[in-house]
Amino acid sequence: MAEKKRQNNRRQKAAEQQTMLCDGLSFAAAEAYKLLRTNLMFSLPDKPCRILGVTSSVRGEGKSTTSVNLAYTFAQAGKRTLLIDADMRLPSVASKLNIAGAPGLSNMLAGLSSEGESLQRSTYFDNWYILPAGDIPPNPSELLGSERMHTLLQHYEELFDFIIVDLPPVNIVADALVISSWTDGLVAVVRQNYSDRKALSACMYQVRQLGAKFLGFVMTDAAVGEGSYKRYGKYGHRYGYDYGYGYDDSGKQSRSSKDRAFMEATVEKHEDSGSDSEP
Repeated sequence: MAEKKRQNNRRQKAAEQQTMLCDGLSFAAAEAYKLLRTNLMFSLPDKPCRILGVTSSVRGEGKSTTSVNLAYTFAQAGKRTLLIDADMRLPSVASKLNIAGAPGLSNMLAGLSSEGESLQRSTYFDNWYILPAGDIPPNPSELLGSERMHTLLQHYEELFDFIIVDLPPVNIVADALVISSWTDGLVAVVRQNYSDRKALSACMYQVRQLGAKFLGFVMTDAAVGEGSYKRYGKYGHRYGYDYGYGYDDSGKQSRSSKDRAFMEATVEKHEDSGSDSEP
């Protein structure tokens, strides 16, 4: 009975996950990702291929889900898109897309597999490719910071319009930071009522110290009202994404707005301040 219950729970979790990905998204979430895609296209430098890193301060904020859906929306717009799972310690892109997790990035960097063996074409679009994390290596930071990784990115810059790199959380391991200088910009995923302010501030401090270009925040699990989407039916707050300020009917700033204001202030503090002291 216990085993059957575990299997049912796994199936239920997998089914719920699919409603948060790609063509399973609600209308509101799909439109939010399209808006994010448009904003990023204007924020990233105008060059043949643009490399975007997606990270977070801690685990559990939805960065991998955001990476997958961003790659989906770029491919949906006709862009040649590559999604790289660079979170080699705890990869999840392959399971989310129901593809083989290995061989992948770690195997290629270690010289144990070829591109043909590791790179996979998405079942959604012919112009969307995925490079899964591969087998979990003993030295992820060394592999990601290696010259071979740099050469690999340069190679794929010749083949794709956009490269989305799913990075590990900044505050957990150094892996995200060693590759940040090779990206054209980073976005940090922040889960509402989950992220600790101190952790978020520490994340921004480390990004600033490396001189990486920080593009902004993506807030997940945000409470959303009916607003302009009322005529399209109800949708759960669990799948909401927030990119701006909002006010309640009384004119007072809402909780999500206050969180957003804090994030804006965090960016200003750690980009404009001349101090190198840790927060």
